[in-house]
Amino acid sequence: MPERTATVASTVGLHARPAAALVEAAAQQPVTVMIARDGVGPDGGRGEAVDASSILSLMTLGAEYGSVVVLTAEGDGAEAALDVLAAVIETNLDED
Repeated sequence: MPERTATVASTVGLHARPAAALVEAAAQQPVTVMIARDGVGPDGGRGEAVDASSILSLMTLGAEYGSVVVLTAEGDGAEAALDVLAAVIETNLDED
């Protein structure tokens, strides 16, 4: 299963405007993209993955500025979808 890591660049993390932008980008993809925080699992691994197109799931992810997240997807178009969403996450959407 293809995956990408990305570091949250928005100063408010994946909340408000950055979360909405990610949800919008995820909804436009031909595959379902899952997102999980890295380094927060019980063994230092990944936390629970949530659907990147769900605003409520993203808000409960707790991905703050500088958090590393892991995106996964499967199927035709998965690699391109991961590239698009990683770029959204790595952009500071709080800049004026």
